[in-house]
Amino acid sequence: MSRLLIEASTPLCLLQDAGRFGVRHLGVTQGGALDWVSMSWANWLLGNALDAPVVEITLGGFTVQAEDYCLLALAGADLGAYVDERAISPGRTFILQKGQRLRFTQPFSGARAYLAAPGGFDAPQVLGSCATVAREELGGLDGFGRALIEGTQLAYSGVGGAMRELSAGQLPKLDSKAPLEVILGAQIGQFGGQSLFDVFNSEWTLDSRADRMGMRLLGTPLEYQGPSLISEGIPLGAIQVPPDGQPIVLLNDRQTIGGYPRLGALTPLALARLAQCLPGEKVRLAPVVQETAHRQQMEYLQRFMNR
Repeated sequence: MSRLLIEASTPLCLLQDAGRFGVRHLGVTQGGALDWVSMSWANWLLGNALDAPVVEITLGGFTVQAEDYCLLALAGADLGAYVDERAISPGRTFILQKGQRLRFTQPFSGARAYLAAPGGFDAPQVLGSCATVAREELGGLDGFGRALIEGTQLAYSGVGGAMRELSAGQLPKLDSKAPLEVILGAQIGQFGGQSLFDVFNSEWTLDSRADRMGMRLLGTPLEYQGPSLISEGIPLGAIQVPPDGQPIVLLNDRQTIGGYPRLGALTPLALARLAQCLPGEKVRLAPVVQETAHRQQMEYLQRFMNR
């Protein structure tokens, strides 16, 4: 077993995997890594299952010291990572010798970095996942949904692999200004015509009121003209429009049901890009048909087939 001692952390540094599935009928949300693409690449670098447990580091402020020889992988945002005083960029495996420190300082590109270990970090499974959901007190190192804290250990027992690095074509483009693609939802036709124009022809600013439940988009208020709705199941990426007309993109820790009208839902690839955006950034939305979104998803997944 190899171990890392956590010397500094924040409430935004969490143990995550792909999340919980098959439990929403119990009122339990999905959880899991917000940027599933970067999580998958971090695991891919080590030959892990793509959903093996990783550390999701948001905005920096995280430091660990190796208590043993450790082979690790890093993907996702550039959060100013250093091994001792040597800068290390995401998209590669690297070694921590016993006593060396890995620290993340602040965001330079993107918001979330993912740290992986051979076989995934050790953690108890709760309802089939170790994903940390603080609101529901599920997952994490102790199974009770707590963030990673100073003085605790991260451990893994997998066998290390080779030194690897992602090519330029494999690295996720965190600074892409391409529109976030939306699969249109059942209530799309009940928004006013001007609102439908504004949704896809305006820039939206990411509000500072954002967390793992959802991100609010600020812009021209949208007008819903349909009847009141009965609460219904909420998929990942759903774009709800509350009475103030400002859309909210619901993320992994969302509620399981809701009664606000929905424009539709972001595609999984769009969600991964949104997870790397910081408050104040501007985004645009673009409609896409379900068949196109499915094809794009399958084509992207093929990138992970080459081990």
